[in-house]
Amino acid sequence: MQQIKMKNINRLSAYISGAILAGGMMLSSCTDSFESWNVNPNEVTDEELDRDQLRTGAFFAQMQRGVFVVGQDEGGTYQICQMLTGDIFASYFANVNSGYNIGNRHHDHYQMQDHWYNMPFNRAYTDIMQPWSEIVKYTDENSVDRALATVVKVFAMNRITDKYGPIPYSQFGTGINVAYDSQQEVYNQFFTELDQSMDVLQNYQSTIGKPYMQKYDFVYQGNVAKWLKFANTLRLRLAMRISYVDEAKARAEAQKAFDAPCGFMASASDDAALTQSATFSFTNPIYEVTRSFNSNGDLRMSATMDCYLNGLGDPRMRAYFIPATDTGEYTGMRNGMTSNLGSYPGITSQANYDTNSNLPWMHAAEAWFLQAEAKLRLGMGNGNVQELYEQGIRTSFESAGVSGADSYIADNSSLPKTAWTDPRTNRDVNVGSMLSNLTVAWDNSASQDEKLERIMLQKWIALYPDGQEAWSEMRRTGYPGWVRIETYSYASGVSNNEMISRIQFPSTEFSNNTANVNAAVQMLGGQDNAGTRLWWDVKR
Repeated sequence: MQQIKMKNINRLSAYISGAILAGGMMLSSCTDSFESWNVNPNEVTDEELDRDQLRTGAFFAQMQRGVFVVGQDEGGTYQICQMLTGDIFASYFANVNSGYNIGNRHHDHYQMQDHWYNMPFNRAYTDIMQPWSEIVKYTDENSVDRALATVVKVFAMNRITDKYGPIPYSQFGTGINVAYDSQQEVYNQFFTELDQSMDVLQNYQSTIGKPYMQKYDFVYQGNVAKWLKFANTLRLRLAMRISYVDEAKARAEAQKAFDAPCGFMASASDDAALTQSATFSFTNPIYEVTRSFNSNGDLRMSATMDCYLNGLGDPRMRAYFIPATDTGEYTGMRNGMTSNLGSYPGITSQANYDTNSNLPWMHAAEAWFLQAEAKLRLGMGNGNVQELYEQGIRTSFESAGVSGADSYIADNSSLPKTAWTDPRTNRDVNVGSMLSNLTVAWDNSASQDEKLERIMLQKWIALYPDGQEAWSEMRRTGYPGWVRIETYSYASGVSNNEMISRIQFPSTEFSNNTANVNAAVQMLGGQDNAGTRLWWDVKR
């Protein structure tokens, strides 16, 4: 083995297109005497780039770091792309920072700020679509490299379309000004891409079965069988996402998922996470945002999370959050508060993540809740609804590393809190009518809607910390209930007591891709504001 020489970095950078290989990752290749008198000593040869999958592996690593942005000095980017969109809109976290550089009225108050709603879109095309297109250049449609990268692309870009609606997708790479696809068209392409990618991966797993691109894979370390389960669970997620707006397509795609030989993610060992190792390390951005910034962090547990976890006596509380430093209590903060924010950091709970914690992508528990809903609403899949629901809870407890799942599942008396107590004023805010007032224990005599609400409440808890996915599911089903933001005075197109529906198209697109983004606004069927619902958001 011979480490690639520093003198070759110039050409390597052109191929990597800005990818920063973090945490001491070693770029090495096996070689005989490949340098000769007619080889430019200052360039990496094509042979070197193809050896050990360096050419595609570097881009694949870049994509993985870009789904939930990590990297040196990237905590603020993660905060804007994830926590100040999906995480606060799902009411996982609430803001305690009394003033950002854009002012003190922002997304936590449903007031759109262009710097914040520009960033998720622009970073997705830099960190996901561009490196994916580079992988496509050097591979064919039967390439395992391309198949793995496409699964990551679908996973990442689903998050983007579910923030904005229509996005540039099928025409990406065809020119500077790229046309948008409707959200329905984007979803249809997702399914086609999963078909192609899973066929390639299944063939590889059946015929070869060895780890693939192991040293560039920070999620499953080259385990193709786990990537197949992940992709199949993702397919079921997408199928259920569109099940209220296009049931026929949802059924067809769900059936493919149920029929797939790879099965679904099933236990904590299948959980997908960006994993710290000796060759790849990063500062966990959830730790950075909630516990490190400004000495005490910018975001805290929300009032909604407080009411559900405390009311239900949920053992996952201690895995998700840490007690408030001044009181020793698990306490949340209401979203959209506008005054005395500086008084709350010491009396509200921070996220229980350390600087070297892994960063979750998808928990296996989600697969069980997806199957429970498919069985309940569509009559599809195996098992019965109660068993699937309860296995989702058990798997979530396993992922959280806590015990007591069976006692929790059997609890037919504990209910979410009906009042949130402001920890600064000790004033009770009546929130009972806002929340899903359900026990954990399954009730076979309940209506189908109540059964769905119970599933979605436990799914909401299990999806933590991925507020983007939780927000999408809340918009799609209307469940679970959530504590309304304190004031709607600053909301950008969102009606009182309604949940925010989307974020606006980037202002940079109106400057640089004007005709195409204007056409995308027409696809929305409403104004380009936070109150216009997405294509699949038809139930609530």
